[in-house]
Amino acid sequence: MVPPASSLLSEPASSPSSDDDEGPSHEAEGFDVKRDLRGIIASLHTPFTADDALDETSLARSVEQSARAGCCGVLVAAVAGEVGSLIPEERRRMLKVVREAAPERLRIVAGVSTADVANSIRLAEEAARAGADMVLWQPPPGLDENALAQALGSLGAQRPVMLQDLDWSGSGLDPAMLGRLAERFPALQAVKIETVPAGPKYSAVQAACGDRLHLSGGWAAMQMMDGLARGLDAFVPSGILPVYVRIFHLFFKGRQAEARDLFERALPIIAFSNQHIHISIRFWKYVRLMQGIFSSDGARPPIPPLDAVQGQEAARLAKRAIAMENEV
Repeated sequence: MVPPASSLLSEPASSPSSDDDEGPSHEAEGFDVKRDLRGIIASLHTPFTADDALDETSLARSVEQSARAGCCGVLVAAVAGEVGSLIPEERRRMLKVVREAAPERLRIVAGVSTADVANSIRLAEEAARAGADMVLWQPPPGLDENALAQALGSLGAQRPVMLQDLDWSGSGLDPAMLGRLAERFPALQAVKIETVPAGPKYSAVQAACGDRLHLSGGWAAMQMMDGLARGLDAFVPSGILPVYVRIFHLFFKGRQAEARDLFERALPIIAFSNQHIHISIRFWKYVRLMQGIFSSDGARPPIPPLDAVQGQEAARLAKRAIAMENEV
Protein backbone atom coordinates (compact mmCIF):
# COMPACT_ATOMS: atom_id res chain seq x y z
CA MET A 1 0.00 0.00 0.00
CA VAL A 2 1.98 3.02 1.25
CA PRO A 3 5.61 3.29 2.39
CA PRO A 4 6.56 3.65 6.06
CA ALA A 5 6.17 7.00 7.78
CA SER A 6 9.89 7.51 8.25
CA SER A 7 10.40 7.82 4.49
CA LEU A 8 8.24 10.97 4.27
CA LEU A 9 8.44 12.49 7.75
CA SER A 10 8.72 16.27 7.72
CA GLU A 11 8.33 19.13 10.15
CA PRO A 12 4.91 20.83 10.19
CA ALA A 13 4.60 23.96 8.12
CA SER A 14 5.60 27.25 9.67
CA SER A 15 3.36 30.32 9.80
CA PRO A 16 2.96 32.46 6.67
CA SER A 17 5.41 35.30 6.33
CA SER A 18 4.32 38.57 7.89
CA ASP A 19 4.08 40.48 4.61
CA ASP A 20 1.17 38.34 3.48
CA ASP A 21 -0.43 37.43 6.80
CA GLU A 22 -3.69 39.35 6.81
CA GLY A 23 -5.56 36.90 9.00
CA PRO A 24 -7.85 38.34 11.68
CA SER A 25 -6.29 39.24 15.02
CA HIS A 26 -9.52 38.64 16.97
CA GLU A 27 -8.53 41.31 19.46
CA ALA A 28 -11.92 43.04 19.23
CA GLU A 29 -14.66 41.96 21.58
CA GLY A 30 -17.40 39.75 20.21
CA PHE A 31 -17.64 37.62 17.10
CA ASP A 32 -18.13 39.11 13.64
CA VAL A 33 -18.32 36.35 11.06
CA LYS A 34 -17.43 38.58 8.11
CA ARG A 35 -14.32 39.82 9.93
CA ASP A 36 -13.27 36.80 11.94
CA LEU A 37 -13.87 34.04 9.39
CA ARG A 38 -12.37 35.66 6.32
CA GLY A 39 -9.77 33.38 4.80
CA ILE A 40 -9.21 29.66 5.28
CA ILE A 41 -11.16 27.57 7.79
CA ALA A 42 -9.59 24.17 8.39
CA SER A 43 -12.06 21.29 8.26
CA LEU A 44 -10.47 19.02 10.84
CA HIS A 45 -10.15 15.28 10.40
CA THR A 46 -10.81 13.15 13.45
CA PRO A 47 -7.66 11.23 14.43
CA PHE A 48 -8.02 7.78 15.97
CA THR A 49 -5.52 5.70 17.89
CA ALA A 50 -4.40 2.28 16.70
CA ASP A 51 -7.23 0.75 18.76
CA ASP A 52 -9.85 3.12 17.23
CA ALA A 53 -10.26 5.53 20.14
CA LEU A 54 -10.35 9.29 19.76
CA ASP A 55 -6.75 10.51 19.68
CA GLU A 56 -6.91 13.75 21.64
CA THR A 57 -3.18 14.45 21.46
CA SER A 58 -3.16 14.24 17.66
CA LEU A 59 -6.28 16.39 17.48
CA ALA A 60 -4.59 19.10 19.54
CA ARG A 61 -1.56 18.97 17.22
CA SER A 62 -3.89 19.34 14.23
CA VAL A 63 -5.43 22.49 15.73
CA GLU A 64 -1.98 23.90 16.42
CA GLN A 65 -0.94 23.17 12.84
CA SER A 66 -4.03 24.99 11.55
CA ALA A 67 -3.10 28.04 13.60
CA ARG A 68 0.52 27.98 12.37
CA ALA A 69 -0.73 27.71 8.79
CA GLY A 70 -2.54 31.04 9.17
CA CYS A 71 -6.11 29.72 9.21
CA CYS A 72 -8.79 31.99 10.63
CA GLY A 73 -10.83 29.13 12.07
CA VAL A 74 -11.38 25.41 12.42
CA LEU A 75 -14.47 23.31 11.73
CA VAL A 76 -14.94 20.44 14.16
CA ALA A 77 -17.04 17.28 13.68
CA ALA A 78 -18.23 17.74 10.11
CA VAL A 79 -18.21 15.44 7.07
CA ALA A 80 -14.40 15.40 6.76
CA GLY A 81 -14.28 14.52 10.46
CA GLU A 82 -16.27 11.31 9.89
CA VAL A 83 -19.03 12.79 11.99
CA GLY A 84 -21.40 9.91 11.24
CA SER A 85 -19.11 7.52 13.12
CA LEU A 86 -18.75 9.67 16.25
CA ILE A 87 -20.78 9.13 19.41
CA PRO A 88 -22.01 12.21 21.34
CA GLU A 89 -19.35 11.88 24.02
CA GLU A 90 -16.60 11.90 21.36
CA ARG A 91 -18.06 15.06 19.85
CA ARG A 92 -18.06 16.69 23.27
CA ARG A 93 -14.49 15.64 23.94
CA MET A 94 -13.35 16.94 20.56
CA LEU A 95 -14.78 20.38 21.25
CA LYS A 96 -13.07 20.51 24.62
CA VAL A 97 -9.71 19.52 23.12
CA VAL A 98 -10.04 22.02 20.27
CA ARG A 99 -11.07 24.83 22.60
CA GLU A 100 -8.05 24.21 24.85
CA ALA A 101 -5.62 23.91 21.93
CA ALA A 102 -6.84 26.86 19.87
CA PRO A 103 -5.25 30.28 20.30
CA GLU A 104 -7.69 33.14 20.82
CA ARG A 105 -7.56 34.31 17.23
CA LEU A 106 -8.57 30.90 15.85
CA ARG A 107 -12.36 30.76 15.71
CA ILE A 108 -14.21 27.49 16.28
CA VAL A 109 -17.15 26.29 14.22
CA ALA A 110 -18.82 23.24 15.76
CA GLY A 111 -20.65 20.79 13.52
CA VAL A 112 -24.05 19.94 15.00
CA SER A 113 -25.57 18.04 12.07
CA THR A 114 -27.57 14.89 12.84
CA ALA A 115 -30.54 13.12 11.28
CA ASP A 116 -32.74 14.50 14.08
CA VAL A 117 -33.28 18.24 14.59
CA ALA A 118 -33.80 17.86 18.35
CA ASN A 119 -30.40 16.18 18.68
CA SER A 120 -28.79 18.98 16.65
CA ILE A 121 -30.30 21.55 19.01
CA ARG A 122 -28.86 19.68 22.01
CA LEU A 123 -25.46 19.59 20.33
CA ALA A 124 -25.70 23.34 19.65
CA GLU A 125 -26.36 23.94 23.36
CA GLU A 126 -23.31 21.86 24.26
CA ALA A 127 -21.21 23.66 21.65
CA ALA A 128 -22.19 27.01 23.14
CA ARG A 129 -21.20 25.85 26.61
CA ALA A 130 -17.90 24.54 25.23
CA GLY A 131 -17.03 27.95 23.79
CA ALA A 132 -17.65 27.45 20.07
CA ASP A 133 -18.07 30.70 18.14
CA MET A 134 -20.55 29.31 15.59
CA VAL A 135 -22.40 26.10 14.75
CA LEU A 136 -22.58 24.40 11.36
CA TRP A 137 -25.83 22.62 10.57
CA GLN A 138 -26.74 20.54 7.53
CA PRO A 139 -30.54 20.20 7.41
CA PRO A 140 -31.80 16.62 7.23
CA PRO A 141 -33.32 15.77 3.83
CA GLY A 142 -36.95 16.62 3.24
CA LEU A 143 -37.40 19.63 5.54
CA ASP A 144 -39.66 22.30 4.06
CA GLU A 145 -39.15 26.01 4.61
CA ASN A 146 -41.32 26.13 7.73
CA ALA A 147 -39.43 23.26 9.33
CA LEU A 148 -36.12 24.88 8.42
CA ALA A 149 -37.29 28.14 9.96
CA GLN A 150 -38.34 26.44 13.18
CA ALA A 151 -35.00 24.65 13.48
CA LEU A 152 -33.01 27.80 12.75
CA GLY A 153 -34.93 29.65 15.42
CA SER A 154 -33.85 27.11 18.03
CA LEU A 155 -30.28 26.68 16.78
CA GLY A 156 -29.77 30.42 16.52
CA ALA A 157 -30.70 30.88 20.16
CA GLN A 158 -27.42 29.21 21.05
CA ARG A 159 -24.85 30.52 18.59
CA PRO A 160 -24.70 32.09 15.11
CA VAL A 161 -25.49 29.48 12.47
CA MET A 162 -23.56 28.45 9.36
CA LEU A 163 -25.95 26.49 7.15
CA GLN A 164 -24.31 23.68 5.19
CA ASP A 165 -25.81 23.59 1.71
CA LEU A 166 -24.42 20.18 0.73
CA ASP A 167 -25.63 18.32 -2.34
CA TRP A 168 -23.04 15.97 -3.87
CA SER A 169 -24.80 15.84 -7.25
CA GLY A 170 -27.33 18.68 -7.41
CA SER A 171 -28.13 22.34 -6.82
CA GLY A 172 -28.98 22.14 -3.11
CA LEU A 173 -31.16 24.65 -1.26
CA ASP A 174 -33.16 27.31 -3.09
CA PRO A 175 -31.29 30.66 -3.04
CA ALA A 176 -34.51 32.66 -2.72
CA MET A 177 -35.47 30.60 0.33
CA LEU A 178 -32.05 31.24 1.85
CA GLY A 179 -32.62 34.95 1.36
CA ARG A 180 -35.98 34.79 3.14
CA LEU A 181 -34.55 32.76 6.03
CA ALA A 182 -31.59 35.13 6.44
CA GLU A 183 -33.97 38.08 6.60
CA ARG A 184 -36.14 36.40 9.24
CA PHE A 185 -33.31 35.02 11.38
CA PRO A 186 -30.33 37.29 12.06
CA ALA A 187 -28.60 34.30 13.68
CA LEU A 188 -28.31 32.72 10.21
CA GLN A 189 -25.07 34.43 9.32
CA ALA A 190 -23.27 32.08 6.95
CA VAL A 191 -23.78 29.44 4.27
CA LYS A 192 -21.19 26.82 3.31
CA ILE A 193 -22.04 25.98 -0.30
CA GLU A 194 -21.13 22.53 -1.61
CA THR A 195 -23.30 21.94 -4.65
CA VAL A 196 -22.84 21.04 -8.32
CA PRO A 197 -21.90 23.30 -9.98
CA ALA A 198 -20.76 25.48 -7.10
CA GLY A 199 -19.77 28.70 -8.90
CA PRO A 200 -23.19 29.75 -10.21
CA LYS A 201 -24.70 28.82 -6.83
CA TYR A 202 -22.33 31.22 -5.06
CA SER A 203 -23.53 34.01 -7.33
CA ALA A 204 -27.19 33.04 -7.01
CA VAL A 205 -27.04 33.15 -3.20
CA GLN A 206 -25.20 36.48 -3.33
CA ALA A 207 -27.94 37.86 -5.59
CA ALA A 208 -30.67 36.62 -3.24
CA CYS A 209 -29.02 37.68 0.03
CA GLY A 210 -26.82 40.64 -0.89
CA ASP A 211 -23.97 41.10 1.57
CA ARG A 212 -26.01 39.77 4.49
CA LEU A 213 -24.43 36.30 4.60
CA HIS A 214 -20.88 35.04 4.93
CA LEU A 215 -20.35 32.61 2.04
CA SER A 216 -17.75 29.86 1.89
CA GLY A 217 -16.84 27.02 -0.43
CA GLY A 218 -15.76 23.57 0.60
CA TRP A 219 -15.81 20.52 -1.63
CA ALA A 220 -15.37 22.54 -4.86
CA ALA A 221 -11.71 23.15 -4.06
CA MET A 222 -10.72 22.43 -7.67
CA GLN A 223 -12.74 25.51 -8.63
CA MET A 224 -11.18 27.72 -5.94
CA MET A 225 -10.15 30.44 -8.39
CA ASP A 226 -13.73 30.63 -9.65
CA GLY A 227 -14.95 31.07 -6.07
CA LEU A 228 -12.40 33.76 -5.28
CA ALA A 229 -13.34 35.64 -8.44
CA ARG A 230 -16.94 35.66 -7.17
CA GLY A 231 -15.87 37.19 -3.87
CA LEU A 232 -16.27 34.30 -1.42
CA ASP A 233 -15.45 35.12 2.19
CA ALA A 234 -13.73 31.81 2.94
CA PHE A 235 -12.78 28.33 1.81
CA VAL A 236 -13.01 25.28 4.06
CA PRO A 237 -10.42 22.68 2.97
CA SER A 238 -8.67 19.93 4.93
CA GLY A 239 -5.12 19.76 3.58
CA ILE A 240 -2.21 21.93 2.33
CA LEU A 241 -3.59 24.63 4.62
CA PRO A 242 -0.68 27.10 4.35
CA VAL A 243 -0.90 26.81 0.56
CA TYR A 244 -4.60 27.68 0.58
CA VAL A 245 -3.93 30.57 2.98
CA ARG A 246 -1.23 31.91 0.67
CA ILE A 247 -3.46 31.63 -2.41
CA PHE A 248 -6.32 33.44 -0.66
CA HIS A 249 -4.11 36.31 0.55
CA LEU A 250 -2.31 36.72 -2.79
CA PHE A 251 -5.61 36.88 -4.66
CA PHE A 252 -7.16 39.57 -2.49
CA LYS A 253 -3.95 41.61 -2.42
CA GLY A 254 -4.28 41.99 -6.18
CA ARG A 255 -1.62 39.40 -7.01
CA GLN A 256 -3.97 37.10 -8.89
CA ALA A 257 -1.37 35.75 -11.31
CA GLU A 258 0.80 34.55 -8.41
CA ALA A 259 -2.26 33.07 -6.71
CA ARG A 260 -3.20 31.19 -9.85
CA ASP A 261 0.32 29.87 -10.39
CA LEU A 262 0.44 28.48 -6.86
CA PHE A 263 -3.03 27.01 -7.19
CA GLU A 264 -2.13 25.26 -10.44
CA ARG A 265 0.91 23.71 -8.78
CA ALA A 266 -1.39 22.28 -6.12
CA LEU A 267 -4.03 21.00 -8.54
CA PRO A 268 -2.66 17.43 -8.96
CA ILE A 269 -2.88 16.98 -5.18
CA ILE A 270 -6.41 18.39 -5.00
CA ALA A 271 -7.56 16.38 -8.02
CA PHE A 272 -6.43 13.14 -6.37
CA SER A 273 -7.88 13.87 -2.95
CA ASN A 274 -11.20 15.17 -4.26
CA GLN A 275 -12.12 12.13 -6.31
CA HIS A 276 -14.39 11.10 -3.42
CA ILE A 277 -14.82 12.16 0.19
CA HIS A 278 -13.54 8.75 1.34
CA ILE A 279 -10.33 9.15 -0.67
CA SER A 280 -9.93 12.68 0.68
CA ILE A 281 -10.18 11.49 4.28
CA ARG A 282 -7.73 8.63 3.74
CA PHE A 283 -5.22 10.75 1.85
CA TRP A 284 -5.09 13.70 4.25
CA LYS A 285 -4.90 11.44 7.28
CA TYR A 286 -1.94 9.75 5.62
CA VAL A 287 -0.28 13.13 5.03
CA ARG A 288 -0.84 14.07 8.70
CA LEU A 289 0.75 10.77 9.74
CA MET A 290 3.76 11.49 7.53
CA GLN A 291 4.11 14.92 9.14
CA GLY A 292 4.05 13.48 12.63
CA ILE A 293 0.79 15.26 13.46
CA PHE A 294 -1.34 12.09 13.65
CA SER A 295 -0.19 8.91 15.35
CA SER A 296 -2.28 6.77 12.97
CA ASP A 297 -4.03 7.21 9.63
CA GLY A 298 -6.87 4.90 10.59
CA ALA A 299 -10.45 5.68 9.60
CA ARG A 300 -13.75 4.16 10.66
CA PRO A 301 -16.29 2.37 8.48
CA PRO A 302 -17.61 3.01 5.93
CA ILE A 303 -14.30 4.59 4.83
CA PRO A 304 -12.50 1.90 2.78
CA PRO A 305 -8.70 1.67 2.61
CA LEU A 306 -6.92 2.86 -0.52
CA ASP A 307 -6.07 0.05 -2.91
CA ALA A 308 -2.49 -0.68 -3.98
CA VAL A 309 -2.47 1.70 -6.96
CA GLN A 310 -4.10 4.50 -5.00
CA GLY A 311 -1.60 3.92 -2.21
CA GLN A 312 1.33 4.43 -4.56
CA GLU A 313 -0.15 7.64 -5.93
CA ALA A 314 -0.98 8.84 -2.42
CA ALA A 315 2.64 8.30 -1.34
CA ARG A 316 3.95 10.32 -4.28
CA LEU A 317 1.50 13.18 -3.82
CA ALA A 318 1.96 13.22 -0.04
CA LYS A 319 5.63 14.10 -0.60
CA ARG A 320 4.54 16.91 -2.91
CA ALA A 321 1.95 18.20 -0.44
CA ILE A 322 4.41 18.25 2.46
CA ALA A 323 7.06 19.96 0.34
CA MET A 324 4.60 22.65 -0.74
CA GLU A 325 3.44 23.25 2.84
CA ASN A 326 7.01 23.64 4.05
CA GLU A 327 7.97 25.87 1.13
CA VAL A 328 5.06 28.25 1.74
